[in-house]
Amino acid sequence: MKNSSLHSAFILHRRPYSNTSLLLECFTASFGRFPVIAKGINNRRSGLNGLLQPFSPLLIDWRGKGEVKTLVTCEPDGSVIRLSKKALYCGFYLNELMMRLLERLDPHVGLFECYAESLHKLADGLDVEHVLRQYELSLLTELGYGVNLSLEAETGEPVDPEKCYRYVVEHGPVLMSFESGPSISGSTLLALEHDHQLDKKGRKEARALMRRVLAHYLGDKPIKSRELFQVL
Repeated sequence: MKNSSLHSAFILHRRPYSNTSLLLECFTASFGRFPVIAKGINNRRSGLNGLLQPFSPLLIDWRGKGEVKTLVTCEPDGSVIRLSKKALYCGFYLNELMMRLLERLDPHVGLFECYAESLHKLADGLDVEHVLRQYELSLLTELGYGVNLSLEAETGEPVDPEKCYRYVVEHGPVLMSFESGPSISGSTLLALEHDHQLDKKGRKEARALMRRVLAHYLGDKPIKSRELFQVL
């Protein structure tokens, strides 16, 4: 039976803190993202180091009134979500987006559930492009940056799958005329909107669209996990 004082959590990032401790960035359903110090974890007698890893569903409790909390209790909340190869770097990409875009102590229960579901889909070998695009859209929607994919920004008319558009961030698709520049087909926009699979051309268009939209909110700092994936 689950202890009522424990909270479902994932570790988004970890780094050494002093000689024997870790500084963890936790993501919980009830409290959002916040930093926690896990004291004495690197001590040989501690069995928690291997548990406090990204992609491990956890139940945790903490104490402290300041911004940085102290971990009190930690136990597994089911099996480790095992990611490897391409799926592993996709998992790190999801974590980096959360670290960059999610404000601390801003709870999003729906996003927590979507994150866990996305990790399971990656572990199960589902199409990574599809998983990433849907998570990116869910993340932006949860944070209040909903991406309009189905209505023309200027007219309010439904997007036509047979037509071509340019996408204006924070507004939506605008019907292409003779302007040059990045474009996206109406069929790709609607496939993203309705969570449908995309063909090769649609994947390329969707990837380019989401990179432009995310860059608007992320700023100029590059995404490290994306660079690492490209190198490997």
